[in-house]
Amino acid sequence: MSNRITMITSGKGGTGKSTVAVHLASQLAAQGKLTLLVELDSALRSVDIISGVYGKTVYDIEDVLSGICDGSKAVVKSPLHPNLSVISAPVSGGVVRPDALECFCHRMKPHFEQIIIDTAAGLEAPFCAAAGVCDTAVLVVTPDPVCVRDARVVSDLLWDKGVTNQRMVINRLQTERLARMGIPDLDWCIDQVGVRLLGVVPESVDIALAGANGSSLPATGRDWEIFHRIALRLTGQELPLVMT
Repeated sequence: MSNRITMITSGKGGTGKSTVAVHLASQLAAQGKLTLLVELDSALRSVDIISGVYGKTVYDIEDVLSGICDGSKAVVKSPLHPNLSVISAPVSGGVVRPDALECFCHRMKPHFEQIIIDTAAGLEAPFCAAAGVCDTAVLVVTPDPVCVRDARVVSDLLWDKGVTNQRMVINRLQTERLARMGIPDLDWCIDQVGVRLLGVVPESVDIALAGANGSSLPATGRDWEIFHRIALRLTGQELPLVMT
């Protein structure tokens, strides 16, 4: 399952999409796969901090897609995760053209076994461009009625665009809040979105601190194991979910 391109998407902001993208990419890299993480969320970038490359970037994905520089000049190796390289989004502005992203991915595929594209939330140009090049879409969904409804809209649109291989990560789970939001259980979320579950990630202090500090998750902790299994399941291995 080499040369796979996976887009990480969500219908709304605040789902932890970029955090999931970084930890998923880092776990693919930990499997020994050369992995490239591409951030398309212009003006709201966070991947550089979470992946530990903050302050090391010279060029960004806008520079590459606009032809200012070659993709190899924008690639920065993560000091936290061997085999993981990152191309950040610009601090402001930036236009993601589908043809330019397709050309970029075509040039990068011979050099990386896995390409993870962190799209911007919503259904604008970055989403449409990523949908045009990906093999798989991972929907990041928080267990609340608005996000679940929006995820179904995203899934339907992906189907219309021909992206039939879709998986879902339920993120930032707080079990005690489900009933208060009118959600009977996680099966309800899965049924409403209609996408096969890839993993469940609880609300976690360790994940929040790792993102804020640009550090790795504790390798012996539950959160590391959750993302480890998510990455293995994404690449085709049948493993049970880590129950939170």
